[in-house]
Amino acid sequence: MVIVILGPTAVGKTKLSVELAKRLDGEIINADSTQIYQDLNIATAKVTEEEKEQIPHHLFDIKTVTEEYSVSDYQKDARKQIEDCMKRGKVPILVGGTGLYIKAALYDYQFAPTSYKGDYQGISTEDLFQQLHQIYPDTKIHPHNRKRIERALDYYHETHQVLEEKEKAQNLLYPTLFIGLTCDRKQLYERINHRVEDMVQAGLLEEAKAIYETKIRTKAIMTPIGYKELFPYFEGTKSLEDCLEEIKKDSRHYAKRQYTFFNHQLPVHWITVDFHDFSHTVEEAVQWVLENTKK
Repeated sequence: MVIVILGPTAVGKTKLSVELAKRLDGEIINADSTQIYQDLNIATAKVTEEEKEQIPHHLFDIKTVTEEYSVSDYQKDARKQIEDCMKRGKVPILVGGTGLYIKAALYDYQFAPTSYKGDYQGISTEDLFQQLHQIYPDTKIHPHNRKRIERALDYYHETHQVLEEKEKAQNLLYPTLFIGLTCDRKQLYERINHRVEDMVQAGLLEEAKAIYETKIRTKAIMTPIGYKELFPYFEGTKSLEDCLEEIKKDSRHYAKRQYTFFNHQLPVHWITVDFHDFSHTVEEAVQWVLENTKK
């Protein structure tokens, strides 16, 4: 049995994963695309050594920020870790907020390679999305996800087929339980705002400044929320207050997109988090897992 703990940012996934691993003899497998990389710690809310509580954690810090790492790479690595845990009698617990990583690892998800690469320079993301919408009005790709929009257009131009239809995956490769953590939207946004402030206290500015000064601008650096938003502050073109507000806003928007993906793509059992007494949330999750493992 594989257990997945998912949900939007700042909802308590790390804490629940460690508690479940202790109770169910599990090991944790990262399912967050930004926590794959070394040296990206505070903005990505990466689990600390103290938080791990000696539970084995896999697929954290496995790449440098200059190395490429694709969903296809993750699919291979995650399945290897899942099967290794199972062979040793451990419960694999996938934890993270990157829905595509989770789906690629657990479903018969087929990638659609393409050699075609269109020239989209100078075309706005909005216009590219309109092109895609004309080709496939039912597209579920987010209008702001430029990289995925370009990939879908490339695939269509080369094959005259729709990428999302090609990538549809319905069959789970392993018996899996999906636990989603959620809370009131207003409460979630407040937690996101507070977490950004906590990150600043924990050294976010120093971490982001060190990254800024490397002049490395790979996908690993530019994808996470919390680094690139501070670059204008280091350049002297925006105030720190404005940059931090941008981080909070982008984090809230990302949480919305996470909910959309999880609700449309995965059979999630949602648990409302009790932030006043998190042990209630742990007990609810454990009981649900035990009840559904017997079925």
